[in-house]
Amino acid sequence: MLDDLKIIGELDKGGMFDLIYKFPDHCLEAVNIAKDVTSKIQFENILNVVITGMGGSAIGGDLVRMLAFKKSSIPIIVNRDYTMPSFVGNKTFVIASSYSGNTEETLAAYDEAKAKGAQIAVITTGGKLKEKADADNIPAIVVPAGLPPRAALGFSLFPILMLFQAMGIEIDGAANVEKPISLLKKMRDDYSPKTPEKNNPAKQLARKLFGKIPVIYGTANLTDVVAARWKGQMNENAKHPAFFNAFPELDHNEIMGYEGDMDLLKMLEIIILRSPNESERMKKRIEITRDILKEKVAGVTEIWPQGDSFLEHTLSHIMLGDYASAYLAILNNKDPKEIDFIDKLKEQMGD
Repeated sequence: MLDDLKIIGELDKGGMFDLIYKFPDHCLEAVNIAKDVTSKIQFENILNVVITGMGGSAIGGDLVRMLAFKKSSIPIIVNRDYTMPSFVGNKTFVIASSYSGNTEETLAAYDEAKAKGAQIAVITTGGKLKEKADADNIPAIVVPAGLPPRAALGFSLFPILMLFQAMGIEIDGAANVEKPISLLKKMRDDYSPKTPEKNNPAKQLARKLFGKIPVIYGTANLTDVVAARWKGQMNENAKHPAFFNAFPELDHNEIMGYEGDMDLLKMLEIIILRSPNESERMKKRIEITRDILKEKVAGVTEIWPQGDSFLEHTLSHIMLGDYASAYLAILNNKDPKEIDFIDKLKEQMGD
């Protein structure tokens, strides 16, 4: 089924496979758009950074926070709320990210950041956020519209990377973005529908997850945000229940759940997103946990990233997860782009 391009084409009515394939192109386009804006911004004595956004617009901020965690000398937080943290002031750099430009929480947070005298930049396709930025003479990185927010990750991630680079916040692999983008271009061909299942790790992974409940485990500040991305993509693209957590926290609570009902546990497929940057203690912890769980659940799969830098590791994990979720949608006889439940919820909420 996963090698039948006709079936994939019939189910993929919204063109999600094409959007996943274009992810590296989006990343490169976002870099070029952001360069023009970031080169003109004057950063004045920044003491902390707040990235404010919701949903797909916030995940880029989460990823950059994770990527910068080990090397940034200033605090970075991601804010998902109508209000800003109390510490925000004129030495705070606020990045307001809303793909639509009309996200009510982000608009309210922008207004509060402005009232507090914060230094601000926005990332958007337009809407009210762009109007506010233009009226307030705030730098705006304007990205192409028309994508589902989860498929616009390149346009939320790379502008923030470029802003961080302009601020002097170092991220491993971001100085030469052509290299990770080239890796993504290779991977998209390896994982594309045209590549047979016997040679396609993304199709093989989807097959393993079909009929099971994926539980995706990352590691704090290395792959935890990617695990959350995988979980969300399984939910939205595949219409499939999935859950995530991160080491070491899960070993202090969640691990006890594996003493539960064996029939339930055999429905679980554990995915562990590994990283070459794990400490020796973390490696030991993950391996001990893996060995405890593998006799309890349907299966445990460890996935190591491709590439050399932290940024490449992160992007390679994302590309595999995105493709696997789309193939799982096909196995579930679903259109990967459709989000009827979310649309129904928004309609009933009056959004």
